This record gives sequence, C-alpha cells and structure tokens, in this order.
Amino acid sequence: MTKESLFALSLFPYLGFLWFLTKSQQTPRLALIGFYVLLIFVAVTIPAGIYAQQAYGTELANVDWLHGSAELFLTLSNILVVLGFRQATIQRQKQPKQP
Repeated sequence: MTKESLFALSLFPYLGFLWFLTKSQQTPRLALIGFYVLLIFVAVTIPAGIYAQQAYGTELANVDWLHGSAELFLTLSNILVVLGFRQATIQRQKQPKQP
C-alpha cells in the first residue's frame, strides 16, 4: 500500500471521528472548529503536493515556502483545539463545586 493510498484511507476514520464529536455535542465549540480546520489542511496539502511534484519535481516537504504555507493550516487547527479545550477547562473551574 502506498503512502498516498494510506493517506486517502485515513480520511474516513477521521470523518467518523468528526461525526461522533459533532453528534455528542460535548466538545467545546472552538475545539470542534479546530478539528474541522484540519480538513482544510488536508484539502490544501494535496494540491500543494501535486504542485510541488509538477513545478519542482520533488516532494512537498522539500519546497519550504509551499510546505510552510500548507502547514500553517495544521498550526491553526492545533491552536484552535488547544484554545477551545483551555476555554472549557477555565469555565469548568469557575463553576461552583457541588457537594
């Protein structure tokens, strides 16, 4: 199995993960948005990888400006997930404790 095939197949479990997170309605909204932004990262990375191969004859990881631009969406996704769970943790700590 090629890495491209594995990458494509990994999308289905992730979509299932997103479906369950959304359906449970227990994930902080900002964190959920962050998990969805990861799909943007995937959507940007695939054409960027194709462009790197066509224009430069190499992998995306070897074209710094293009790779960094694609990774920006991964970084944004991670920041949103962390801030979402941080916000939820702070809100929970502020709630009065029940005996």
